[in-house]
Amino acid sequence: MAKEMNNRQAYFHYHIDNKYVAGIVLMGTEVKSVREGKVSFNDSFCLFDKGELWIRGLYIAEYKLGTANNHIAVHDRKLLLSKRELHRLEAATKEKGLTIVPLKIFFNEKNLVKTEIGLARGKKIHDKRESIKERDTEREIRRYLK
Repeated sequence: MAKEMNNRQAYFHYHIDNKYVAGIVLMGTEVKSVREGKVSFNDSFCLFDKGELWIRGLYIAEYKLGTANNHIAVHDRKLLLSKRELHRLEAATKEKGLTIVPLKIFFNEKNLVKTEIGLARGKKIHDKRESIKERDTEREIRRYLK
């Protein structure tokens, strides 16, 4: 089984406040590509349209063994959440100026594709520098412990 794919850039550019696990509507060839790990989070984000949450800019490579029914690599995909969670997320993005970013895609115990999304607040430049310093010091500590 394929491992989970993480969006490392999201943790660098944003402070993640809350995390939610959502289902994602995919075609058959998209699921096969996700299983192979052919996913890229570059420039992907979530937005509301008519009360539904959509993920935009998520790249899932075309399945190499797909036929004429193969999927388009980048298109909007619907996220599945409960109505209560959708209302809570929509209110937070409108009032506080927060954004919703995808954090990882994985398969759950029932072999369904799930995505973890986070309610995020953008980092300032000095916060990013602190993140780089922390990462470098952790790397140095691990190097000395080996």
